[in-house]
Amino acid sequence: MKRTGFIAIVGRPNVGKSTLLNAILGEKVAIVSKKPQTTRNRITGIHTTGEDQYVFLDTPGMHQPRTRLGDYMVKTTESAIGEVDAVILVVEARDSVGDIEAKLIKQIRTMHLPAVLVINKTDAVNAEHIAKTIAAYAEAFDFDAVVPASAKHGKGVDIILAECERYLDESPWFFPPDQVTDQTERQIVAEVIREKLLRTLNEEIPHGVAVVIEEFKEEKDILRIRAEIFCEKQSHKGIIVGKGGAALKTVGTYAREDLEKFFGIKVFLDLWVKVKANWRDTASNLNDFGYREE
Repeated sequence: MKRTGFIAIVGRPNVGKSTLLNAILGEKVAIVSKKPQTTRNRITGIHTTGEDQYVFLDTPGMHQPRTRLGDYMVKTTESAIGEVDAVILVVEARDSVGDIEAKLIKQIRTMHLPAVLVINKTDAVNAEHIAKTIAAYAEAFDFDAVVPASAKHGKGVDIILAECERYLDESPWFFPPDQVTDQTERQIVAEVIREKLLRTLNEEIPHGVAVVIEEFKEEKDILRIRAEIFCEKQSHKGIIVGKGGAALKTVGTYAREDLEKFFGIKVFLDLWVKVKANWRDTASNLNDFGYREE
């Protein structure tokens, strides 16, 4: 008897939602970095075991938007909550429920959805702090389970998956058993490049960067990829490129290493940087860069 369940992973930025998804799948399908708002689109991760298929929707961090891109990200999260059987709310240990978490809980309650609370990054706090977090959230919502975890180190991941089994219903699978994500190869490449930009740039510039794959050509022994990196200011372009192209070369080297591991073939990566002023607040640019509302 095949069973399927759709589960959204939600929370504020930088609490470890994408890290948790990757840990559950045992493969990297969502990019991660220490900078907030790394995830911009909804990413589907599929975990199939035995007769069961779990479909997880990793969502952008819920935040107060300041641009059209921010609006898109928030709407993406809200839409995902409306399309699932259950929700995993990922939080960090704190003594009270934050405004963002309260907003998410309100939507979960409105949709009459069951939920699991995951207190992530518990390796960085003491037991007393975790206990206070559990007490605060117990007053806010009747969660089916509360799981202290450290997704980065794999702690609690098996427990989270076991708790989600209750949300599976008898149903045909929606994806083949060997598929782990619904992202296209071009999307994966663009996200890998953006991840390397996030890791090498300073705090503000990454939020104004988009990556578009202009060429994706697989030949006999090599994969040729041409990507355009868009930023919002000429000064940002200079930083991304770096002196003598050094910064861009570093991004390309890191990205190529990951892509060669992923595709199992030699990769030729050609990166170009262009300026597109205020693209995050321009509907046509957002659409061109793949941020399209369903």
